[in-house]
Amino acid sequence: MGFIKTTLKDAFLFEPNVFGDHRGFFMETYNDKLFKENGFHLNFIQDNHAMSGEAGTLRGLHFQLEPYAQTKLVRVTKGAVYDVIVDIREGSPTYGQWEGFILSEDNKRQLLVPRGFAHGYCTLVKNTEFLYKVDNYYSPEHDRGIAWNDPNLNINWPTNNPILSEKDKHHPLLKDAGTLFIYNSEE
Repeated sequence: MGFIKTTLKDAFLFEPNVFGDHRGFFMETYNDKLFKENGFHLNFIQDNHAMSGEAGTLRGLHFQLEPYAQTKLVRVTKGAVYDVIVDIREGSPTYGQWEGFILSEDNKRQLLVPRGFAHGYCTLVKNTEFLYKVDNYYSPEHDRGIAWNDPNLNINWPTNNPILSEKDKHHPLLKDAGTLFIYNSEE
């Protein structure tokens, strides 16, 4: 499994080793020992699975506040998404910056989304299935988001007219959301 730094502080892409032949393929999607050997001490406690029926479905930009903040390890098992993370940790050297990645059933890449990042994705094809591990349980009281189309972030989404949930239509701009997370350089 390859660990690739992103341009955002503390976020990484993972490329699993894929072993294929005429029957299909095999890969380890997570190996705790390997992650720990590479400095990632995570305790994933829940797996989530989402399916979006239409291309252009945008989910995000989501996060949970402390004490229920979550680190996520995300991947696509069917279809493809444009996956976006935004560093929302005040004081971080990459605060307010975003980066986007194509995650697909073909490239099998995974993205580690650290606590203190907003996360969202837009489906590129119909019937896309998105799986992710989290290290904290869902808490509706701590569930938050920022606007997918925040003009200060200027995210280059693959569509200007996405299919959104009612909740995702009403998130505040990052500048109006208040202090969400404080960057700790000791982590």
